[in-house]
Amino acid sequence: MLEGIILGIIQGITEWLPISSEAAVILVKANFFGGEETVTELIGFALFLHLGTFLAAAWYLRDDVIALIKILFRPRRIFQEGETERMARFLLLSTLLGAAVGYLVFAVILPSVERDIMASTKVVTGSVGILLLGTALLQFQAKRKKRAAQKEAPDLQDRDSALLGVIQGLTVLPGLSRSGLTISALLLRNYSDTTALRISFLMSLPAVLGANIFLYAKGGIELNTSLIFGAIFAFLFGILSIHLLFRIARNVNFAYFVFLFGVLTIISVFLQ
Repeated sequence: MLEGIILGIIQGITEWLPISSEAAVILVKANFFGGEETVTELIGFALFLHLGTFLAAAWYLRDDVIALIKILFRPRRIFQEGETERMARFLLLSTLLGAAVGYLVFAVILPSVERDIMASTKVVTGSVGILLLGTALLQFQAKRKKRAAQKEAPDLQDRDSALLGVIQGLTVLPGLSRSGLTISALLLRNYSDTTALRISFLMSLPAVLGANIFLYAKGGIELNTSLIFGAIFAFLFGILSIHLLFRIARNVNFAYFVFLFGVLTIISVFLQ
């Protein structure tokens, strides 16, 4: 139970920062609460904890969520050109494409790699470190780009849906920060900081819910006390920290932290 509480707190705090909460949870679990879990099992554990921060984000963005849910009962509106309608269309397309890419990575590529490579703690840790460096490099690029007139939610296009869907699907891999990469991609597409944050976290809601439904149906999640307490504490600390950390994430360049996090993670492989 203590393991779940600690990992839930980590998830609740790091979810709002572009540093890969999934990587943080998996690294702590693999190195401090290590067992015989495979990479896919570790990812399944981390994804279940995301349910806690899913509920926190849904509450924080409840006005947007309610408006989008209303469109589900009037599906013809999704083809209209209002801001909410464009957002609904964007979320639908990006979620479907992200689900396809995520399924390919999680259910096809990862199991194949695990059969050929012994997924020891060192391999998992080193892989996460390398992917963290990739996350940091994209964030550096996004922060350095001189942007023209900034776009807002009404400017969303289908090409944005395709790009963000592929990126979100790839972030099933620990170390590729979902928020870090989606926010950076939106910034590189000239969206404002505030809009990028809002869109990124709205994108997370159907993705997290869908991934957990898939894993539970597939038998990839075995509920236990540790998992349940972890999700509860992820929700509690998510609610407590979301507003402050949203503001911090908007004003601080976390690329330096992610880069250092990645370097230290890789170095730790050689110290084990």
